[in-house]
Amino acid sequence: MNCIVNAIYGIKNPICGIKNAIDGINNAIYGNDNAICGINNAIYGINNALYCIDNAINSLQNDVNGINGIRNAINSQISLISHPLHVFTN
Repeated sequence: MNCIVNAIYGIKNPICGIKNAIDGINNAIYGNDNAICGINNAIYGINNALYCIDNAINSLQNDVNGINGIRNAINSQISLISHPLHVFTN
């Protein structure tokens, strides 16, 4: 009887080993999927950071344009004050 039980376990144990190996392969596949998702998320994060930098640069350019506009307005006023006849001749 023991021989039959041992023979059954001799068959069952390798089947369990095969199942465990398949589970391990599936876990590895899921792990790779999760890693790919993590990489994609990191790429999205980098792209978002680049958009933020781009927006900041555009904002700075707008600030520079505004400062240049103020400077031009001041220069125009200085020009009018320095040359008041222009008001009457133009």
